[in-house]
Amino acid sequence: MDSDRSNHPHSGELHRRANQRVPGGVHSNIRLVGPQAYVSEGRGAWLYGVDGEEYVDYLLGQGPNFLGHAPTSVLDAVDEASRKGTIYAGQHPLEVEASELLCEVLGWPDMVRFCVSGTEAVQAALRLARAVTGRTGVISFEGHYHGWLDNVLAAPGPDGSWRAASAGQVPGHLDDLTVLPWNDIDVLAEVLRHGRDEIAAVIMEPIMINSGVIEPIEGYLDKVRQLCSQYGVVLIFDEVISGFRVGLDGAVGRYGVRPDLATYGKAMAGGWPAAALVGRRDLMEWFGSGTVNHSGTFNASVMATAATIASLTYLRNESPYAGVEEYGTALMDGLRECAESHGLPLRVAGLPAAFHVSFGDEGVTDYRSLQRLDLERYQKLAGVLVDHGLWVAGRGVWYVSVCHGSEELDATLLRFAKALNDWS
Repeated sequence: MDSDRSNHPHSGELHRRANQRVPGGVHSNIRLVGPQAYVSEGRGAWLYGVDGEEYVDYLLGQGPNFLGHAPTSVLDAVDEASRKGTIYAGQHPLEVEASELLCEVLGWPDMVRFCVSGTEAVQAALRLARAVTGRTGVISFEGHYHGWLDNVLAAPGPDGSWRAASAGQVPGHLDDLTVLPWNDIDVLAEVLRHGRDEIAAVIMEPIMINSGVIEPIEGYLDKVRQLCSQYGVVLIFDEVISGFRVGLDGAVGRYGVRPDLATYGKAMAGGWPAAALVGRRDLMEWFGSGTVNHSGTFNASVMATAATIASLTYLRNESPYAGVEEYGTALMDGLRECAESHGLPLRVAGLPAAFHVSFGDEGVTDYRSLQRLDLERYQKLAGVLVDHGLWVAGRGVWYVSVCHGSEELDATLLRFAKALNDWS
């Protein structure tokens, strides 16, 4: 998704300087293939480039900016709280308030441990599941993302098996991980039946937003819940992306299925780096007894808990979800109509708060069927969309914030049409 840097001299110079000190010029490898212009500011649903460009933002920092960029209530809360101190190596009132509020708005968990990242929260969940079950095996699913550490980062090999995704991973760290097709209850049931004494946890995105924004088929989550209960396996929902985005109570509320543990992040703290592991009291208390270790200098910092309180308070009191639903639906319809008028087989599918854009008409229920779409063609289009002022990812996921409104919708559809004119 490289843009023509000759039209962006300041971005070009920053890119040159960055490459002298930063591998690839970025601090996260996902940004190696993302939009390459440098951003000077974000306000609401807009980003502003260092060369004067303006973009309607549908990447939203990879999801966290559900309240839009620089939400006043969150910034004010963090500013006020942090002026009294930031890290105490001790407890403070805000972490108690944030813990109570988080469990209250979600409705189902008894206890919470705050973390800094979703990757950390997942590792804490897996360690806890192994401790309480006395087993080591973990089942995950194709296309689901649970962080970049060695024991969960897997990619499909040429023979269809899943293996280490990065050079430098210790291959043996994946020995306890079994990666299955998602939305296929028969495959899961068979593996659990044979591995009943080995499997500690089943972990999944309850909505596979990371790859394709694919919902669970009807009844699938209920049956997964039943199987985990039957075999004494800890069910973990990774709601780092879906939590507080698809509803105040996330995918758990949307589908009415409760896991044993769940991880949250991104939209939880209005763009602030914060995450959480929540769950049943009888499981979470293993941390409190000291039996299972979970540590972190910056966990439940003043800034993170203040941001969490401000964000969740806004979401609970203002309940912006109907507006996000309306906007996302109108946007999805508008993109389809625009593509149809250009004779392009654009596929727009998913949820109004997060949806996926690609080419093809394949019915998609899992990662394998997603791969049969023309994903490469869309990735090429994404670079053109960025050049026309739409900040989007090449992998096709679009996020909607509470700040997107009529002005953004009109600008988006106009720019989208112009991009198609120049591209086709």
